Amino acid sequence: MCSVPGLSAAQQTPKLVLLGRSRSSRTLCCPAFAAIPKVRARRTSRRVILSFGASFFERLMSMATGAGSSFSASARPRGSPIEEVLNNVKWPETFPFKAEDFQRFDESPDTFFYSEPRFVTHIDDPAIRALTNYYAKVFPPSNTPGVAMLDLCSSWVSHFPAGYKQERIVGMGMNEEELKRNPVLTEYIVQDLNVNPKLPFEDNSFDVITNVVSVDYLNKPIEVFKEMQRVLKPGGLALMSFSNRCFWTKAISIWTSTGDSDHVWIVGAYFHYAGGFEPPQAVDISPNPGRSDPMYVVYSRKGKANEA
Repeated sequence: MCSVPGLSAAQQTPKLVLLGRSRSSRTLCCPAFAAIPKVRARRTSRRVILSFGASFFERLMSMATGAGSSFSASARPRGSPIEEVLNNVKWPETFPFKAEDFQRFDESPDTFFYSEPRFVTHIDDPAIRALTNYYAKVFPPSNTPGVAMLDLCSSWVSHFPAGYKQERIVGMGMNEEELKRNPVLTEYIVQDLNVNPKLPFEDNSFDVITNVVSVDYLNKPIEVFKEMQRVLKPGGLALMSFSNRCFWTKAISIWTSTGDSDHVWIVGAYFHYAGGFEPPQAVDISPNPGRSDPMYVVYSRKGKANEA
């Protein structure tokens, strides 16, 4: 288990923290959105702030104008404000985040934190079912010849549909014991993406890349997303799913200080600034809003123009 300086042994025990459920309550200042009029960064370090219910969504509307309909694949027919965040975004010319946005409260090596296997799930059962059902809709049919899939930040379970199989399903994670227990994987690799974001695969290798409730831990997200774009086949699909729970000492600062709508915008920005992806979109698959864990997916495809 990793050690956090200044905390007692009880406080050092890894726990999932619930970030705010509210999507449009208070507004908190953040350097990442300094380009937005009237937003000013506060000097207080956000590495030790958990923002419950904080959201920039109203001010982000100057960048993401709300024209257009919500994505039709949403789990709820009435649509969700979350699904509008990435509609018609006017992205800043340059990457809007600073190095401090990717710092964590606990900067000790991640290999310490993940040294012991955790055979638990990090979202509740309704959220897991919602994600599995979504995968069943968007994945290639089981046992499709030639299909290869990559589960980034994988563990002992990937939440794929029951009995789902492909010729090649690679898991990349931090704990070998967890990866060995994952029944859908045909192979696995132990690698810390925060130390080495280079993916050890050839160009155009995978049809689908998944990442479940782990995008908030990446401290080199653009490097990772560029690698995802490289190893995806032209037209290949990348699915980043997340909720509002995390190990807050290991989540990046920009994540722990913002709310659900902002998280969608942040992940969308990763796709945009990595380059080579189609415009990202968001889906709200939350099964029971306000009664169980929310669940969101930000996804994009590798542009077919990138085909060699």
